[in-house]
Amino acid sequence: MAEIFINTYVKMFFLLSPFFAVSMFLSMAVDLDARQKKRAAVRTGVSMLIAVLIFFFFGIRIFSVLGITLEAFQIGAGILLFRNAMMLVSGSKGENVVSDDDDFAVVPLALPLIVGPGSIGTLLVLGATIVEKDQKIAACLAIFAAAVTVGVFLYLATAIERLLGRKVLSALTKVTGLVLTSMAAQIVFTGVKTFMQ
Repeated sequence: MAEIFINTYVKMFFLLSPFFAVSMFLSMAVDLDARQKKRAAVRTGVSMLIAVLIFFFFGIRIFSVLGITLEAFQIGAGILLFRNAMMLVSGSKGENVVSDDDDFAVVPLALPLIVGPGSIGTLLVLGATIVEKDQKIAACLAIFAAAVTVGVFLYLATAIERLLGRKVLSALTKVTGLVLTSMAAQIVFTGVKTFMQ
């Protein structure tokens, strides 16, 4: 159970790309004062937490309704995750258009920038493959803890920027992307192997 918790926590921590999230948050919140930034960070954290738990618990039902096999979804999720990872390595994560009327904390920051297609696909696969009650609880706690950790990163974004600097944040984002490429490849390989068997 401890192994499931640790493995899932580490996986989700990298999937949620905390250093990229901090960079994006600081860019979007540049015109906000300290109090507004903290409120925005809380909104992002709550939105992100709700999203990851929904995708984790209701993934099997989504498979059933859409008639998609787990193997097909593993391959698709792996490809999307690889695309996201490449964007992190290259210094971007898709287009970001925010108007003055938008609450960036929820859309697009929480969804789809932090909890993007690759993260959603991986959560659905985890929810479908982890079926035993004890393991499910451990995985749920790990996902919850990872989301809260990223939320804390956002809450302390200004302090983190002062401590690390923009260049270090950018470098850590690229390292996260490299780790995600390996995770994406493993998900695709698992899907192909299961399909061939």
